[in-house]
Amino acid sequence: MEFKGSLEDDIEILFNIALIYDELDLPQDSIKAYDRILALDPVNPGAYYGKAIMEEQLGNDDRALYYYKQAIKSDPKYDRAYFFLANLYDKLDMKDLAIEYYIKVIELVPEDYHAYNNLGSIYEEMGDYKKALEMITKSVDIYPHFYKSRFNLGVVYKRLGDNKMALKSYYSSLELNKSYYYTYLNISAIYIEEKEYNKSIEILSEGIDINKDAEDLYYNRACSYAILGMEEEAISDIRKALSLNPAIISWVIRDKDFESLYNNDDFINLLNEYN
Repeated sequence: MEFKGSLEDDIEILFNIALIYDELDLPQDSIKAYDRILALDPVNPGAYYGKAIMEEQLGNDDRALYYYKQAIKSDPKYDRAYFFLANLYDKLDMKDLAIEYYIKVIELVPEDYHAYNNLGSIYEEMGDYKKALEMITKSVDIYPHFYKSRFNLGVVYKRLGDNKMALKSYYSSLELNKSYYYTYLNISAIYIEEKEYNKSIEILSEGIDINKDAEDLYYNRACSYAILGMEEEAISDIRKALSLNPAIISWVIRDKDFESLYNNDDFINLLNEYN
């Protein structure tokens, strides 16, 4: 395919072609279009960035890292290249490098609430809850309507032992996104810890109404039912959870919340069926 426009026009057309191939889930063809751009303009940062995205989609993480860095080399202020480079380092469990590049994103784009949120999540995973709280709170301050920041704020408060603030954060996240089933799960875990089993059942039932294939929600509700002596309901939820994910049989066997079911024939038969 040959074009007869100016260099700038040819490059624009090739970018459009690369994006179309991406939308069609044809990353290899998209890469070829980006290569054609680089043949015309060997230091084009957008083409390197596009190649990095495609290589990451293909699972070629080393190549993706290389091309993100090439994009940054061509344009040291290319904030999205820094962002997704940090994201990839986080995925590869290279936390120090992920932190370094997220900080660079924030230097370039001080209002990037996604970067603050992701950075806070890394600090939480590393056990630095003070920094995690600082970063995620900043994310919420910048953009209060991002459900994931409020969810992660709940995670950090729970780590700090503040169940009240954790619940407040989880419920505010739920107002923004009712389909994220981990929010229901984490709320229920706090209620179970506080022996508020009816509240746990209530929030899990709300979550199941929206997320009917979330085995963790059925599992936690089964725990609450079992503790309350509601054996039929507990076994029904265990069966549903196992039908969605048979691997959790190992949890069921070890979980002391199901002690009240040990002499129940239906429970024993269910264990034998999946074990």
